Amino acid sequence: MAERETDPEKRLVSEIMDRVRQLADLRADEDRDFVPGKSHVKYAGRVYDAREMSNLVSASLEFWLTAGRWHRRLEADLARWYGLPHARLVNSGSSANLLATAALTSTTWGARRARPGDEVITVAAGFPTTVAPAMQLGLVPVFVDISLPTYNVDVSALEAALSPRTRAVMIAHTLGNPFDLDAVLAFCKRHGLWLVEDNCDASGSLYRGRKTGTFGDLCTLSFYPPHHMTTGEGGAVLCQGDDMLRVVESIRDWGRDCWCAAGVDNTCGKRFAWQLGTLPCGYDHKYTYSHLGYNLKMTDLQASVGVAQLGKLEDFGAARRANWRFYREALDDLAEHFVLPEATEGSDPSWFGFLLCVRPGQRFTRDDVVRHLESKKIQTRMLFAGNLTRQPALTRLREDCEAHGLPAPYRVSGPLTQTDYVMENGFWVGVYPGLSEAARKYVTDTLRAFARGA
Repeated sequence: MAERETDPEKRLVSEIMDRVRQLADLRADEDRDFVPGKSHVKYAGRVYDAREMSNLVSASLEFWLTAGRWHRRLEADLARWYGLPHARLVNSGSSANLLATAALTSTTWGARRARPGDEVITVAAGFPTTVAPAMQLGLVPVFVDISLPTYNVDVSALEAALSPRTRAVMIAHTLGNPFDLDAVLAFCKRHGLWLVEDNCDASGSLYRGRKTGTFGDLCTLSFYPPHHMTTGEGGAVLCQGDDMLRVVESIRDWGRDCWCAAGVDNTCGKRFAWQLGTLPCGYDHKYTYSHLGYNLKMTDLQASVGVAQLGKLEDFGAARRANWRFYREALDDLAEHFVLPEATEGSDPSWFGFLLCVRPGQRFTRDDVVRHLESKKIQTRMLFAGNLTRQPALTRLREDCEAHGLPAPYRVSGPLTQTDYVMENGFWVGVYPGLSEAARKYVTDTLRAFARGA
């Protein structure tokens, strides 16, 4: 009797999933035609099919709205894909950076922990939320310059940036291009520093044949739609040791000391037998907090999309590499006008974008090129914040600290010459997997016609 009662539900679910697959096929047919000058060439975008839509609808019909089976599966799949023991999902790449930075401040690490006033070396040419968590937690970013044409940290500037209060290095792999991990790792090892890899733009990039995100003490990922894979909003933190995992989980999950999954009780077998802090002996472990934490978890609906996306990540990376190579070869004859990007020695980037800088002495500026491309429906982007120290958020904060006699909120080590040059002259176009051959040829033809005719 009970089995017969569930038959109508099974039939309805089957019908729903069939319709979802039909809708996905219909959308794919609509997206195939590119008309130069009329169709937009996006800098990035979500690339999906029936698998993502089916997973998402299936998860919605299950109606497990918080972290559940899809969440657990994506964490396990991510760890396996990166070859690391632990991956923990969060609700954005920015939250991943916040969580990774906060993990360094845990009292678990004793004398090695990062305390307010301690310093984190980073670059000024980057995205704000690589750096903002350090400042929000009372740490002091120390900004160094970058090198062209890799657009990554100038490793020769690291030693000069060091101080007795330096505790960590946190740097992103610029637009998917790995920074010089040999030099940065040696620097961190020499001085006993944490290394956090912001891998948000570099999923699948290789350095000496090994995936970026597997070198540091912690790695952060973003699954925002422009990135290599997407869950809409979402991200992850990767780590290697069990002690670090406990810290990451605790801070992500309200700061609690308990590690039970949602809906599960007494995993430790002594839920009412702990003695921690000055709490009464036996105080419920589910409500015992060992960190000042947050709630940064991803939902199961988002994770269901990520499961399908991760299965395509190798192919997405191959498409990004092919699109970048097309641009690099097709635009090689414009090297007199633009600084063209190059991969870091020993690396095989899964590129996020193709970055160009207008060379000095041209008859046109970066703004001239960008306005022209945008007028032709070709999207462009800057190298994120350009020079973070010149952004209003930081300049106003520094002025406020100076006015009230407070310590400077950040430190600059050495001139930021190349950072300023890229801020004033650099822009990039997309290499995402949804870019068609006709679209990328339209981009190079448009750039060439402009540079030759300017």
